[in-house]
Amino acid sequence: MVHFAVLAAGGIAAKMSKAVSELSEVKRYAVASRSLEKAETFAKEWGYEKAYGSYEEMLADPEVEFVYVASPHSHHYEHAKMCIEAGKHVLVEKSFTVNAKQAEELISLAKEKKVLLVEAMWTRFMPARQIIDDLLAEGTIGKIMSITANLGYDIKNKERLIKPELAGGALLDVGVYPIQFALMTVHSPLVKISSDAVLSPEGVDYCNSITLTFENGVMAVLHSSMLGLTDKEGVIYGENGSLRVHNINNCEGISVYDKQGRLVKEVAVPPQINGYEYEVLACVEAIRNGELECREMSHKDTLQGMKILDTIRAQWGMKYPCEI
Repeated sequence: MVHFAVLAAGGIAAKMSKAVSELSEVKRYAVASRSLEKAETFAKEWGYEKAYGSYEEMLADPEVEFVYVASPHSHHYEHAKMCIEAGKHVLVEKSFTVNAKQAEELISLAKEKKVLLVEAMWTRFMPARQIIDDLLAEGTIGKIMSITANLGYDIKNKERLIKPELAGGALLDVGVYPIQFALMTVHSPLVKISSDAVLSPEGVDYCNSITLTFENGVMAVLHSSMLGLTDKEGVIYGENGSLRVHNINNCEGISVYDKQGRLVKEVAVPPQINGYEYEVLACVEAIRNGELECREMSHKDTLQGMKILDTIRAQWGMKYPCEI
């Protein structure tokens, strides 16, 4: 079993721990928080053997092999770097870093230290992704013509999302999913990015609209928001019909329609613990094989995503304090 540790004991770390608690391949070994009391409470609740009141102390433990970085976006670079320098394999919650420059530095360091480094873009690891790919490969809807996707929640009052110093805004938190939905579907070079956003008084995006144009002529029209719940759907339009993916953040099913818009069939997705298990299992397999990245979310995929986010924010004039 791989000795697993969590850095930052917040809500998303609890969701990850729920998944890990049901995996025999992983040993829940340690958790670290800036508060020892919080770490101890978290460890007791989720069955971790050790609790640390500092990240440095946990990373100095030779028994820790694999660390999940669950801190706010603004701190991913700093905390992932600490893990890599300590010789630990790392799964970094999305968005991977604040910008592509930070991502490139971490990837370079991880290769130098010969440790696994992966962005936790969970939708790339889920069985639903393979199901969608198979339906497209089978020619179910014919040649892809265009894509739409959206994701929005009422999360405008969450501290980590409204503060620029925590790299807040809809884009890095939920906007990455429509973008990744398009990138996973269209295997053609990206030739144009157009975007706009409504910014908060603090200077982060409340909501945004993004259009990606690919070399093969496919256009993806995307939307994300932290102001309210959207239908969370992604639609792939083909010359012979369409695929409607229900909830692009964690697929709940896929509907297939013919070119007249008539429902042809419903495709179910496998049951899951909560969806976080797939990225962990992929990382465990990569560690066992001595690999430094996962094929589901390669370093190239991460860098492409970060560069797109950089381009979009530059169009808005949105820069985080930690970048200055």
